[in-house]
Amino acid sequence: MIYIAFAIAVFVAVVQIAASMREAQAVRDFPPEGQFLDVDGTQVHVVVMGSGPDLVLIHGASGNTRDMTFSLAPRLAERYRVIVFDRPGLGYTERLNSTGATLQQQARLLRAAARQLGAKRPIVMGQSYGGAVALAWAAHYPGDVAALVPVAAASNSWDAPLSTFYSVTSSRLGQALVVPLITAFVPNSVVKDAVEAVFEPQNAPEGYADHVGAPLTLRRVSLRANANQRANILNEIRELIPLYKNIIAPTEIVHGIADTTVGLQIHSANLVDQIDGATLTRLPGIGHMTHHAAQDAVVAAIDRAARRAGL
Repeated sequence: MIYIAFAIAVFVAVVQIAASMREAQAVRDFPPEGQFLDVDGTQVHVVVMGSGPDLVLIHGASGNTRDMTFSLAPRLAERYRVIVFDRPGLGYTERLNSTGATLQQQARLLRAAARQLGAKRPIVMGQSYGGAVALAWAAHYPGDVAALVPVAAASNSWDAPLSTFYSVTSSRLGQALVVPLITAFVPNSVVKDAVEAVFEPQNAPEGYADHVGAPLTLRRVSLRANANQRANILNEIRELIPLYKNIIAPTEIVHGIADTTVGLQIHSANLVDQIDGATLTRLPGIGHMTHHAAQDAVVAAIDRAARRAGL
């Protein structure tokens, strides 16, 4: 029995050391792109570029600033002051808690961070999970959003159960035992394959997988934060839906018809009727990563939203 306990202790130590080594390598390979803000004691990582009307970009699940800085943010920086945040627990922004920051908590944090940068009433664009955060920002703080652009945004309730992966990695046992194993031993190629899969039916742009910093997602803190957020989002969206009537910002919704990750008919097709004056651009043949696969359409939607806001 003593030998078994000793063997388990050695194995746990090896896993933790291997996980720490991989995390350190991820940070060396993909260091922070921007600056750090102290927002009520939470470190928030932000990239700021360009000049013009303030525009906040919010990434989706498992992402970080690099998803937006690959090509979209530099393009928009030609005529906007673009502000790209890491959401809590992802990239280099600290976790807010150990249970998964709610949509409202994330919106409150990013709103406060934007205000520190002088962006008191920005255009807010969010993709996928980031779109839900953008909606929470506009619904809870309607006077603080100049215009709203939800892109392939999770916005309405669905019936599908939580996947096995997120069920395990959001549980206490899974976070204690399975998450370190994933961090220590899952090949980076598996994450790159997952990146490619989320672009279907399109392919990821050349160079995207090398830029986006997929190994950052494999860090224990990010796996746990992302899993908790995914496990909680459905109930949070159900609570958010009645607040869509509060949104007063000009709203331009963009969604690909071929999106099988966040289905248009469940989400944006309903959202357009839940926000007064909202418009929906449906993109035939386009999948979930709309801001890359149909970037011209997303940029055009941001420009329309800015014009409608008088910017």
